[in-house]
Amino acid sequence: MKELLYSPKIKPEHLSRKAIVYLRQSSEKQVRQNLESQRLQYELAERIRGLGWQEIEIVNSDLGCSAAMASAAREGFERVLSLVALGEVGIVVSREVSRLSRTDKDWCRLVEVCQIFGTLIGDEQQVYDLSYLDDQLVLGIKGTLSVVELKVLRQRLQAGQESKARRGELFKRLPVGYARDGSGKIVLHPDRRIREAIQLVFVKFRELWSVRQTFQWFRDHDVELPANPICGTRLVWKIPSQSLVADILRNPFYAGAYVWGRRPMETLLVDGRLKKRQAANRRPEECRVFIAGHHVGYIDWATYEENRRMTSRNSVNWEPEESTSAIRAGQGLLVGLLRCDHCGRKLHVRYWGGTGTNARYLCKGDYDDGGQYCIGFGGSMVDRRFSEELLKTISRYGVQASLKAIEELGSGEAAQRAALSSKLEQLQYEAKRAFEQYDVVDARNRLAAAELEHRWNEKLQEIETVQQQLACLAEKRCSLSPEEEASIIAMGENFPEVWHSNHCPPTLKKMILRTAIEEIIVRTDAKKETLHFTIHWKGGVHTQLEMNRPRSATETATPLEALEIIRRMAVRHGDDQIASVLNRLGYLTGKGNRWNQNRVATARKNYSIAGQKRALADPERISLSEAARLCGVNHRSIERLVEAGLVKGEQVVPRAPWEIRRSDLDAEPVRSILEHLRRTGKLLVRGGRTENQPKLFLENQADDNARHYD
Repeated sequence: MKELLYSPKIKPEHLSRKAIVYLRQSSEKQVRQNLESQRLQYELAERIRGLGWQEIEIVNSDLGCSAAMASAAREGFERVLSLVALGEVGIVVSREVSRLSRTDKDWCRLVEVCQIFGTLIGDEQQVYDLSYLDDQLVLGIKGTLSVVELKVLRQRLQAGQESKARRGELFKRLPVGYARDGSGKIVLHPDRRIREAIQLVFVKFRELWSVRQTFQWFRDHDVELPANPICGTRLVWKIPSQSLVADILRNPFYAGAYVWGRRPMETLLVDGRLKKRQAANRRPEECRVFIAGHHVGYIDWATYEENRRMTSRNSVNWEPEESTSAIRAGQGLLVGLLRCDHCGRKLHVRYWGGTGTNARYLCKGDYDDGGQYCIGFGGSMVDRRFSEELLKTISRYGVQASLKAIEELGSGEAAQRAALSSKLEQLQYEAKRAFEQYDVVDARNRLAAAELEHRWNEKLQEIETVQQQLACLAEKRCSLSPEEEASIIAMGENFPEVWHSNHCPPTLKKMILRTAIEEIIVRTDAKKETLHFTIHWKGGVHTQLEMNRPRSATETATPLEALEIIRRMAVRHGDDQIASVLNRLGYLTGKGNRWNQNRVATARKNYSIAGQKRALADPERISLSEAARLCGVNHRSIERLVEAGLVKGEQVVPRAPWEIRRSDLDAEPVRSILEHLRRTGKLLVRGGRTENQPKLFLENQADDNARHYD
């Protein structure tokens, strides 16, 4: 609009409505640095005022917002559309068409709404009335050029970046620990403290096997790491975050490889709207540019790949063919090592039992698709078998491990001490430099001298703090006594005893297993009675192992007949009496063992059967032994009374204890018979005589027979 002072397209109905000046810049960086572009866009307000508009609204809320495809929603542009749709706008002005839109969709929306409500569109040089066909064609061409222009510029920039990246020369910022020499070559940072700090990250990860454990070591020991600040170019030292430690361990640059395009941008449709986001990190070999051996590394490529495998095993991956393989405190020793030979999936671990510590290894197979588990077996027997196999292999190295342990214990906190020593050396240099700056300033210039003195004192305080930390480490450091060294060597000589000790944690056993074993392939026979293992040792040797498959809980269940006996007897009898009856009847537990009081109690607990350890006291019912004791006779006498039907004896199940009613012993004729037995020593069960007494008179025999038949 520099030369435009009047346009016949502007009519009174346009001037009666407001004019909108739309401002936009694509990024925050342009907003901060491209100030001249902002000034030119704001000047449009004065130019359209010269065309006759009195009410002018400047929409500048989209400064720093991109108008490209899949960019974030533009509040300012949506406000322009809504005001036009309300019939309140006479003209929409922008310095260029590309400021309004970079996509066909947004441009067509604006043109359509302006055409419906009779709103003009203006740029720096011209005013367009969409009721004219020529103006529609010109605006359509300009809108298309604005879309194509963005794509062309982006292609040129990306082609230039990729060409430079393929030569290994494209760097936005070098990773911490690297610098350029005088010829522009990538070399290790000349600062020894920075190099040692980066190297310490890899050393600790090899010791602890986990990104999080490595991060916790730096945090617990107050060891700082260098980091690139968000703003500025000077490195800062700080206690690292877990993300910083993970970035160092996963960055292939530290293995001497140059990689470009690890996290490409991708466009997704989310809730009906296109959005851009960075994709997940690709493997270095799958990136658009990968140059191995590009520069000197802190570790070699083989170590990097091994570290990458360790971190991937430690991550929680919910894909069905993977397993959660981080070393944790569970009792299953082979977690993450077992792989199914039938389908190739990793075996998961599940913990069962009352305390949730009984490991069971499972291969899901096609269970998620409505099928069955591929392999499943208990872990305790398998873990013991593999522990024996491992001990056969590594027991002879126990003494060497003991000597290595003595060396590490003797060194104490060497890594922490070395890091603090390097920090102290750097602080002493900075304090000396601060003193030199303070020394050369004119003491009468207190404005400058006071600040330099303050900086010098700060460095001296930091030096004192580090010296105190080193002194504390020196106090904690203690050498091993000869007795302690002998004890450690004895542990190496008797490694199997140490392995089976309760003081040896499962996490340590798992680390030893994973150090020696790469993977274990497992399969079963057709009857699922035998497990066949193929052990892939770290050195490349394979070992075959075979064992009977541990039976599952359904296969070792208590027999139903035994459960029925337990259920009937548990109403009154104790677990010890139940175990005795089950053993006399010839019943065994599900695992083939004889019954005892604890096993009966366990069976009752598993099947929710109420009961007690000892028999319940019943004043109305007594046992055979108690009846004999109360009557002052022997067991056989009570049994003969029961056999004669004079006393009623009850048994819950065969071979169970007799139960006799106390009232039967006090009733006639039992009381008279027992009194006669105690007085004469003879038991007259029938007709006042004993059963084995011979009849002396035939008339007595006849009378007895008559009474019998009556």
